[in-house]
Amino acid sequence: MANVKFMNPFVEAAADVLNKEVQLKVERGDLSLQKSAMTSDEITVLLSLVGQVQGVVLYGLSQETGLKLVSKMMGQEFSEFDNLAQSGIAELGNVITGSATVKLSKEGFASEISPPTLIQGQGIQISTLDFPRVVVQLKTEMGDITVHLALRETPAGNETGKNFVPISIQMQ
Repeated sequence: MANVKFMNPFVEAAADVLNKEVQLKVERGDLSLQKSAMTSDEITVLLSLVGQVQGVVLYGLSQETGLKLVSKMMGQEFSEFDNLAQSGIAELGNVITGSATVKLSKEGFASEISPPTLIQGQGIQISTLDFPRVVVQLKTEMGDITVHLALRETPAGNETGKNFVPISIQMQ
């Protein structure tokens, strides 16, 4: 079962990182629990966690929002989502997740994260199969970021990640 208690460290981390990196205020929007496959946004950053918390984190945003964020972060105007812009958005997901794992660790849940994977293109089906996701909308003046958390506490003695949350990615 998806664990809602893991959501707050991610929301707090996103607010902290976006405030520090791009001087944005973040408002938490609607929270929902989803079990069906999600259709990707124009840009989706995916990271995996292993350790005492395991699963996947997905950050979805529009290309317009991504370009605004990366332009502000890097101090130069981006009009296309080129390799540098992609790298900047993937790193933003990485920094938010890294900050969230520090917060989780302070609560007694040590985890490590994978390097980020950037998925570009709308209509790609991303499924956590039978594992439900907690979904929260983060609203900013540059656009919304949707955070999908398919995380669970690792059963004791299984911190090696052998009981991971499977994902499936399909092109439509």
